[in-house]
Amino acid sequence: MQRPMILAQEELISSLRAEVRILLHLISKVEPAQLDYRPTPKQRSTIEILQYLAIMAPIHLRAILADTFDMDRWRAAWTEGQAAAATMDLAQATGAIAAQADLFTTLLGACPEERLREQFEMFGSKSSRAAKIVSLVLCHYSAYRMQLFLYLKSSGREELNTMNLWVGRDTW
Repeated sequence: MQRPMILAQEELISSLRAEVRILLHLISKVEPAQLDYRPTPKQRSTIEILQYLAIMAPIHLRAILADTFDMDRWRAAWTEGQAAAATMDLAQATGAIAAQADLFTTLLGACPEERLREQFEMFGSKSSRAAKIVSLVLCHYSAYRMQLFLYLKSSGREELNTMNLWVGRDTW
């Protein structure tokens, strides 16, 4: 007997696409003077958060959808992605993040639900591929979206509110 997925495949794709949409809304609030903002010297700057978001989802998603997880392959993809992302300016990082919406539709839309239900081991733990996507992609988006929002607020965008953070709109 197959276990049902908590989220239907279309809901998972929709949730990931919504995260991209909200992120793009928040990114539209970034002013050039805020790109180097970091709350403390050892935290990422605003542009570094965006550069991370430009590579995080595609690398994790492709690793999760691979037949098996290969740490060396993942590490190489991450190293290569990080080097490319480090050269991105605001427009390039925004474009890379925007392109992820179509990537989700393409990769997950072509993936049978049975494959998403399969048990998959990654980083030493097993769960379904869908659960890995939720924990390593969807949750990362939420966490880094919150961090970006807080950076924006701390660096002068006091007009932003929970609608910007959770809905991706200035007001209703």
